[in-house]
Amino acid sequence: MRLGAGLGAGLAAVLWLCGCVRLMDCAPPTCYSRAISLSKEIMTLLDKIHTYHRTKSCAEILPTIFLDVHNSCVTIKIRDFLYVLLNHPTQYCRERPRVLLLKRKMQNLYTIITRMCYRDLVFFTDDCEGIDTGHSRPHYAEDRLQLLQEEER
Repeated sequence: MRLGAGLGAGLAAVLWLCGCVRLMDCAPPTCYSRAISLSKEIMTLLDKIHTYHRTKSCAEILPTIFLDVHNSCVTIKIRDFLYVLLNHPTQYCRERPRVLLLKRKMQNLYTIITRMCYRDLVFFTDDCEGIDTGHSRPHYAEDRLQLLQEEER
């Protein structure tokens, strides 16, 4: 009888521990974490749209974009990208489920960045070309730039 009671108590302890771990994982996302995760979801979806045989032709008209929520140009580029998505010349492409999902996710990211997280995100660069190419140049602050110039002399 004692063995069964000890086993039941051990099982209860394991279940309680698993419940605690699960509760710790349930913290609500912050604006920053949601913007990061949504931008990753969008980039994955874009990759699928560019490679999937039914949407490959639809992706040809889409501008190249590499989402970086730390780049101050991201809102302008998302807005321009959404314009192309909303005004795609082919009705077939506008109705594709993956393209519709991409449009919805891009609109959500734009809303999160411009309205919900306004002033919560910190932009480390203003390299608009980096969003087009995926290669961002470091942005030095004025004092760092002055130090670099003084070192060159």
